[in-house]
Amino acid sequence: MAEQLNDYKMLVEAALFVTSKAMSADELAQAVGIASVGSVSKIVEELVNEYNSRNSAVTIFKVGEKYVMGVKEPYAGKVAGLAGSPDLTKGALRILAYISKNEPIMQRDVVKTFGSASYDYIKELVENDFIATKKIGRTKRIDTTQKFKEYFNLS
Repeated sequence: MAEQLNDYKMLVEAALFVTSKAMSADELAQAVGIASVGSVSKIVEELVNEYNSRNSAVTIFKVGEKYVMGVKEPYAGKVAGLAGSPDLTKGALRILAYISKNEPIMQRDVVKTFGSASYDYIKELVENDFIATKKIGRTKRIDTTQKFKEYFNLS
């Protein structure tokens, strides 16, 4: 029984290590094949405590009701360049930064600020699930998504 629990713990740790997205206990349970979400929650909390008790640059962060493995500051800032850049163009990243600073924001205001090329960047951001739009009259309201918050460790 203890050996099986240790295997489950290693499976949960491995799942958090290989994925870049935050995962809930339910998602982790499904991913590693553990029937009890409560057991997974307990395992993740044990892992969080273990990582926090170590003098390690790596930890498990809780983002809302989800968990993600990441690098603690100041180490994250020093090795961020090794992780590669997001799959977004520079223009889309610039628009995303503006949106996140001013959200909720109307699409027409983004277009007034950055010009008509903004439409393509907004489309790219929606396709990558970094923003969500909602039609309001002749324009759209733009908000960042949970994926945006998780991706940029903002939650």
